[in-house]
Amino acid sequence: MKIGIGAFLTDRSVRPDVLARAIEERGFESLLLPEHSHIPTSRESRYPAGGEMPGYYSRIVSPFPALAAAAAVTRRITLGTAVTLLPQRDVIHTAKEVATLDLLSDGRILLAVAPGWNREQMRSHGTEPRTRGALLEEQIRALKTIWTNDVAEFHGEHVDFDPLWSWPKPVQRPHVPIYVGGWGPAAVRRARAIGDGWMAGNAPDPAAVKEQLTLLDDGPLVPMTVFGVGGHELDVLDAYLDAGTERVALLLEPAAEADTLRLLDSWAPLVQRLA
Repeated sequence: MKIGIGAFLTDRSVRPDVLARAIEERGFESLLLPEHSHIPTSRESRYPAGGEMPGYYSRIVSPFPALAAAAAVTRRITLGTAVTLLPQRDVIHTAKEVATLDLLSDGRILLAVAPGWNREQMRSHGTEPRTRGALLEEQIRALKTIWTNDVAEFHGEHVDFDPLWSWPKPVQRPHVPIYVGGWGPAAVRRARAIGDGWMAGNAPDPAAVKEQLTLLDDGPLVPMTVFGVGGHELDVLDAYLDAGTERVALLLEPAAEADTLRLLDSWAPLVQRLA
């Protein structure tokens, strides 16, 4: 099982280039970053992890510039999102940005996408919450169309564009892998139908891991990456290892550089234990 770092980086935390270099030096496999363009000051949407949403959500950096900085100082680690809120984005711009990142990183990008949970945030972008799932599915198909065709066009209910040219194309073939994020069966269904893997949220205990994995019972297996497991949750990590999980990204909350490096040092032995 691959062990990566899922990091919430802010304007007050360790820099992405410093973190990425430290991750690679300690043998971790990947750096995955979440995305929130903003947090509305008034919110009715329930935070999916339960309880209060951490205050640092409003301060996290944009993942694509941060991953570009990380790519510039590393050579081996996978660099990705967990997750990109694609229904809040222009799909043509996103195709260009991700392909450019894949080029600059020599083919090390992983894109995880999800419909999102914060309805107030979606509406700020003009996204209709009720149709965000259908929009996401068309956007995934449109991304692959742009990445794999010299002349690309797409005509759907929610995404529609006439023939276009867009380079660069991703270094990875046939395209940058797209993992579909989410907690429930809809995410697994989309991952099987149009994705390259499932980006799952973390389970709180080994019993919940087994329950989570039942979502994969009714169809072909897809690669599964889990975002947000605590580095101290050894029983949960072992449960994911026993289940054949492809990758787990340990949750790294915002902290100063020195504190972050000490925490990575304490987690480094997990790389060999869970390999």
